[in-house]
This record gives sequence, structure tokens and C-alpha cells, in this order.
Amino acid sequence: MAEGRVVRSVVRTVVHTADRTLTGRQLAALLTRPPEGRFGYRELARAIRETLLDGRVALRMRLPAERELASALAVSRTTVTGAYDLLRESGYAHSRRGAGTWTALPDGQTPISLAAFHGPSDAAIDLALAAPEAPADELAEALTAASAELPRYARSQGYHPFGLPELRSAIADRYTRRGLPTLPEQILVTTGAQQALALALALLGGPGDRALAENPSYTNALDAMRGRRLRITPVPVTESGWDSGLIDAALRQTAPRLAYLIPDFHNPTGQLMPDAQRREVARAARATGTWLVVDETLTDMALDVPAPRPFAAASAAGDSEQIISVGSLSKSCWGGLRVGWVRTASRVITELARVRITADLSGSVLDQLVAVELLDRLDTILPRRAEQLRLRREALATALARHVPEWHWTLPPGGLCLWVDLGRPIASGLATRALRHGVRVEGGARFGVDVGTHEHRLRIPFALPPEIYDTAAERLAAALAGAPARFSDPDLPDWVA
Repeated sequence: MAEGRVVRSVVRTVVHTADRTLTGRQLAALLTRPPEGRFGYRELARAIRETLLDGRVALRMRLPAERELASALAVSRTTVTGAYDLLRESGYAHSRRGAGTWTALPDGQTPISLAAFHGPSDAAIDLALAAPEAPADELAEALTAASAELPRYARSQGYHPFGLPELRSAIADRYTRRGLPTLPEQILVTTGAQQALALALALLGGPGDRALAENPSYTNALDAMRGRRLRITPVPVTESGWDSGLIDAALRQTAPRLAYLIPDFHNPTGQLMPDAQRREVARAARATGTWLVVDETLTDMALDVPAPRPFAAASAAGDSEQIISVGSLSKSCWGGLRVGWVRTASRVITELARVRITADLSGSVLDQLVAVELLDRLDTILPRRAEQLRLRREALATALARHVPEWHWTLPPGGLCLWVDLGRPIASGLATRALRHGVRVEGGARFGVDVGTHEHRLRIPFALPPEIYDTAAERLAAALAGAPARFSDPDLPDWVA
């Protein structure tokens, strides 16, 4: 237990409270300039609202002082004053005497959320789950081989809280081959990556603690953090990727106990974090005592680039000591297998296993034996999977371009999803209408840290057979045809007659 006390003393760092403030230069870099190049107060209000709705700026973030932003944008202070007034009038900002102007959302602007695992009707096309089917031949072979091994394990009690030794060794060997030397003692086998994340959150954080997360991010991870009652500090991920300066500022201002990142083909944007930026983030996190929980479940979904190295392998030696890597076979093989893992320092693995025992003594021996066999076949499975996903990505993009040409997206270099820009904040309503037209899809708000953001986005996976997407896109277009032409605008009052 002495070792456990040491680990807890490391992870229970002191949280310093600080204002969440944007500088004038930071906000100026995030704004989309109008075609004429110079902001009027209406254009500035609209641009700030757009950064809020698409998650580049978080809710309850203090905006720069008027004089500071005017200087950064080379406009008059009167222009900034008018823009802030317009934002306050429309509910996108509020002011506190002596405390400045803070971002907000209008009353009642809440996304309509669809439960991710409510089954659609038989006639519906399910575009909500980013998970391909199993590789049938390799899964059948793995099941046969695992079944032959099972009698040998049936003579024991069957409990392996750390995971089967053979599977821990196989996972460790794969990390080593990918450039991160790893021992079996540094691996904990879990019931999927979601349990791995839940264990890390339970060990590292408690109610009221700060946690940094990308915005948007994987919705089930955000729900897990909310369930732990963590206070989430968002940092944006855009079509340009991550902003190291904003991450560094968020770390320094809030000193979170942990940060949850998806650097490999980020879900839902598909972005891939460069090695140099990984080193910067790891260095900044080490300086604030923040543990990095790195979700690498999509690492193997490399389509147009080589599969990235583990995040910890790109970090400096000292900066990797507080990195917890999470992985699974759900995307590369099959979600129904429910085998995931944690890779971190052996002393932390021991603490995570103690947490795991309180809820789940051990995973299925048969599933773990199947996982051993599948890991041995990954060099065959992954090239086929990549080719399959390239064809499906192309089919989805072609179908969307044909039926909804006004939508825009960037083809990701890997992963399983398109992050589609609808051009207007209608995603939640459109998702509801799409279900009536036989398509289940998730609006961008489901992936936002703050309620009501990313309303102009849909996450559309390309995990289904190619022939499905033309029908799916046609149904989405039919749902779109009945969507309202205009939603609330900061310049125009809502009214009815």
C-alpha cells in the first residue's frame, strides 16, 4: 500500500484556480475575417458568435477587453463596443461589473440529443456508430484457435485482474515494435477502451477537479468526465488542428489534474497531431503536473499516412512519465470483442488494477484468448481494413457531394468519420428529422464540451458498406429540404405573427 500512497501523492496535484481568459491576439487569430477584410461591429459580432457555436471559443470564457481586441484587430474601440453590445443583446455574451464580458448562449438554445445506442428501426440506416464489422475470416480463425486453448485455462479459477499474461505480453510487444519499449507489467487489460478511460478518471480525478478536453471530443469520454463531476476546460480542435498556444494557456491557467486527448485521427474531426506538437503538449503538461490520458483507439485507422507512433514515444523521456495510453481492438478488429488496455508506468498499473477490482474482477478469458490470436493477425487485417475504409470514405463523400452539395468537409487522413459543415446551426433539428426519413445520425452538439455548440456540424462515419451511402445521403437531403430556412441570428429578433 505504500506504493499506492506514492502514486496518489503524484496524481493528486494542487489545482490553482484562474480566470478562463482570451487575449486579444488569441481571439483575433480565431476569427474568420469578412470578405472585405475589415470588421464592422455587426461582422465582428457574427464572427465571435461563430467561434462560440463551433467550439473554437468555450462558454463562460472571458473575452478580451475592448481596447485590447480593437488593437489586435486594427479597428476602433467603438467597433468592439458595438459588437459586444450586440452579443449581449442576443444572449451570446453577458457582463459582470468589474469582471468583463463573458461568452454565453441564449436561453433555451439546447441541442436535441439522440441516445447513441437506441436501436433504429429495421428500415433505418445507422450513421451514428463509428464501428466497422468484424473481419470474418480472421475472427473465425481466432475463435477456433482460442477455443482449443480454453481447456488449459479452465483448470484455474479464471480470474486475471491484470489480464491474461499472454495478452499483456502481446500488447507490450506491439508497443515496442511501434517505437515505445514496453514491458508486460506496464499493461492492464480492460473490458474495452471505455473501461480503461473510466479507471483512469477514477484514479486521477474526483468531483470538482479540473480536466482539460478537446472541443469537440468523443461524446462517451465527455459523459464519463461529467459523471465523475469533473470541471472540464475545453481547448478547440479545428480543421487546422490543435493550437499549442491555447493548450499551453489552458494548462497554465487551470492546472488540471488530467487532460484527455485523441491525437490519432481525432474523433470526430479526423485530425492527426504532429510529433512536434505532441512534444510541446507533453512538456506543457509536465510543467503543470497534469496527467495526459491519451486515447489511441483509432491509431490503426491510418488511411493516407503511416500509422503514428504512440504519443509517449514522441515525448521527451521525462515528459512521458505522466502519460496514460488507452487502446483497444474495437476499431481495428471488432467492437463486440470488448478488449481494451492501458499502457503506463507499472506502479500506476497496480493502482488501476485495484480500482478495477472494485467493479470488475476480470475480463472474459475466452475474449482475451481471441484477442491474442487477432493481435498475431493484425498485419493481415489492417491493410485490408484500410483499403475497405478508403472505398467507404470515397463512397460517402461522393454521395454527399451529389445530394447535398452545399455541405463541406475535409477528407481526414485516417479514422472513421467525416466532420461535415452544414453551413448553418441546424444539426440537432436535422438529426431529428433525418430519423423520420430513415437515417440515424448524430449532430455536432453531442461532441461538444459546452451545450449548444457545434450545431452546424454532423459527424458521419464511413464504416458501412459503400452501396448504402447514396441512399443515406438522399434521405438526409430529403430531411434537409424540410428544415427551417433561418435560425436565430444575433442581428435579427425572433418573432411570430
